[in-house]
Order: sequence, then structure tokens, then C-alpha cells
Amino acid sequence: MVTNEDCMQLMSRYEDNHFDLAIVDPPYGINIQQSGGTPKHLGFKVYDKKFWDKEIPSKQYFDELFRVSKNQIIWGGNYFSTYLPSSMGWVFWDKGQNLTMSDGELAFSSFQKALRRIIINRCEIKKDGAIHPTQKPVKLYEWLLMNYAKEGDTILDTHLGSGSIAIACYNLGYDLTACEIDKEYYEAAIKRINQHKAQTKLW
Repeated sequence: MVTNEDCMQLMSRYEDNHFDLAIVDPPYGINIQQSGGTPKHLGFKVYDKKFWDKEIPSKQYFDELFRVSKNQIIWGGNYFSTYLPSSMGWVFWDKGQNLTMSDGELAFSSFQKALRRIIINRCEIKKDGAIHPTQKPVKLYEWLLMNYAKEGDTILDTHLGSGSIAIACYNLGYDLTACEIDKEYYEAAIKRINQHKAQTKLW
């Protein structure tokens, strides 16, 4: 189920520990679109200027996230250290390129196991069809599900964005509950998800 609503509203409807695993990518508070888009020399789409990344989520967001989910993987965890418990199980996404931007991204995980690095070239985003400035590859979410989720787990995403996680969950057979507050991104993600489902049914 994917809805166009605020994540706090969505989470308020669920009891404690309802979801087995939350995989989320909240705003990092770094104003990713303050200049009106990603640099053109990277060969990626330039996005319309928006202001959803002006600040990180509140303490109340993290309290709710930890309430409704048994385990969590939180992209940008290095920006939210005030609200996160200590953990050895971080994930490093190595973007497989020498970039003018960061070489990778960090995700906090509640799993107490060794830190893992996954190398997936950032160009996979272009192959997927880029519709969001912080979009992550479908392959990255598939890797997370294969390494941290169990068969039958229910998955939560509070910031759907481009819908990459929804496609990964569909491919691997996981039940996803997710929301996106921005109507434009929500509609683009739904279109992308439906197109993927239609294409896979042809085979």
C-alpha cells in the first residue's frame, strides 16, 4: 500500500512493532536542491527547486519510527546521530565512481552485525529512470532486502521518493507500506511502479 500523506499520519495508525523492518530515506537537512538541481556536468537530470530538504525530521519522527518497527535501516544516519542509538551494523553504499560529490552514503541499521559495504554504480539510477534528486538504485534496495529482511517480513518506508524500494519489494515479494507527502513525486512514483509491474507481467 502506497499513500500520498504525511508519514506521521501514516505511522499513527499502527500499533507498536507492527512492521518487521523500516527502510527509510528521510531529508538530510543539507538543502540538496537549494541551487535548483544537480550539476549538469554529471549528466543527470536537473530538478525543479523545492524546499523539502531544509531540515531533518524531528525527534517525534524517530520516536514513532522506532515504535512501529522492530528493526530499522535509515539512510543518512550520520545526519541524525542525536536521535539514533549506537550500532555496529551500519551500511556503506559505495557509488562506484570518483565523484565531485560524496563517494558514497551511510545508513544506520539496528542490526548488531558487522558494518557492510555494497558497491553499486550510481549510473544504475539513470538506467532505472531518474525522477527524484536523492533517488537510489533498485539494486541497492534489493540488496538490503536480501541481506536484512526475512521471508514474510512487512516493510515500511516513510519517504517513498522515487519508489525504488517499492519496485524492489515487488520484485522480491515483500509486503510494503509506504507514503510520500509531495504529490508530484507521489504521482511520478506510482506511474513508475505501475509501468514496472506492467513490463514484468509481459514476461
